[in-house]
Amino acid sequence: MATAKAPARRIRTFPGFHLRFPITEVQLWADKFSQFDDDTAVLDAGKNICAGEYGLENLLVIVDWKSKRRAKLLADNSHSEREEALRIAVSAFEPRTAFGVLMGLAGIDTPMASAILTTIDPSRYTIIDWRALDALGRPDWSASLKLYLRYYFPECARIAAAAGVSLRTVDKALWSWSKVNS
Repeated sequence: MATAKAPARRIRTFPGFHLRFPITEVQLWADKFSQFDDDTAVLDAGKNICAGEYGLENLLVIVDWKSKRRAKLLADNSHSEREEALRIAVSAFEPRTAFGVLMGLAGIDTPMASAILTTIDPSRYTIIDWRALDALGRPDWSASLKLYLRYYFPECARIAAAAGVSLRTVDKALWSWSKVNS
């Protein structure tokens, strides 16, 4: 009597995304990131925020790195608003809470909030922007919070697991691929 084979484990993916390069090349594309960008100061600023240094200086390093145009808008927020938002974002259990409080600040939308959160905790968040969406075959989509939480983050986590790399490595790979190919 033959024994039944267990069904192959299916990985649920969002049908709107398709990685535009082989998953075996994730590390290769991530390694190219340093040709275009040095994120050391940005990750240091995120570590400082995580350690309780909620001053404008750290936030400006990150915002300026992501979008120089948005940095000026931070001045529309009071010192206490920025500090409180960062404190809540760092301690938030739910990603929606962390995003929501940051997006309540002037100058911060979903892509910027994802950059701030990624620098604070790169093992828990990843950056969504037009380059990343381009590398996933959807440059025409708007980087909304709903898209990030429901589809984009799970897809990046799936890619990271399948490639055996970190979320930050996936983030760098998506950005680098788009930078070279778009």
